[in-house]
Amino acid sequence: MINLLLAVAAGFVTALVITLAGFHVVAGIIPGTIVMLGLYILLGRRSFQALEKVFAQVQTELSTIGGNQKEAKVKADKAIKLLEASMPLSKWQFLLASQIQGQIGMIKYLFKDYDGAMAAFAKSGARNYYAKAFSAAILYQRKDMAGMEKSFEEAVTSGKKEGVVWAAYAWCLAQNKESEKALKVMARAVEANPSDEKLKKALTDLQNDKKLKMKAWEPMWWQFGLEAPPVAQPQFIGGGRKMRGMRR
Repeated sequence: MINLLLAVAAGFVTALVITLAGFHVVAGIIPGTIVMLGLYILLGRRSFQALEKVFAQVQTELSTIGGNQKEAKVKADKAIKLLEASMPLSKWQFLLASQIQGQIGMIKYLFKDYDGAMAAFAKSGARNYYAKAFSAAILYQRKDMAGMEKSFEEAVTSGKKEGVVWAAYAWCLAQNKESEKALKVMARAVEANPSDEKLKKALTDLQNDKKLKMKAWEPMWWQFGLEAPPVAQPQFIGGGRKMRGMRR
């Protein structure tokens, strides 16, 4: 928000200076607009870069997590505090708050703080498809199938190119013995991603009454926690921007 106000102010001052210099007011509009847009992009990039530095610190904390559960919890809490401390950045730029909340929700989800994760995901924005997908996974585990479908629908609307989101949706439906719904979801996935061979194979398997296997989407799939991985070493992913390399 502050970045936008600064950019608008700079554009207005530019147009005003040109007008006071004796030019027609219209002559100041174009350079004023250019200054406004240019400065907004520059300031926005600076804000995002500041957030990326925070994400890098969080990544460092998460990447050093070992098998000790107590130590893992301490590092996860520290990572969350780093993200919470970066929240003032959201006053400067739109969308930063939703990205921060999405990352907080992911960490809470991975450490099975589902209530905390749902609270963070709710603040992460409608277009954060991973937040919506993981919210759906929580609702699936709570056997709220109507809520699960609603959340997955929101996820595939904004993340229609993310195969793992479609596959997770279909998997949950199939596990709930709703084969026809799972088949329709996978058909929509292939329609939205006609060159995705993994989705095509999954659709074929469902059409042939075979079990939907999620191996094609490993290791991302393990993040959902709906199946136990052979080795618990998933990558960490977030909504919008991704942080990788987490070890639990």
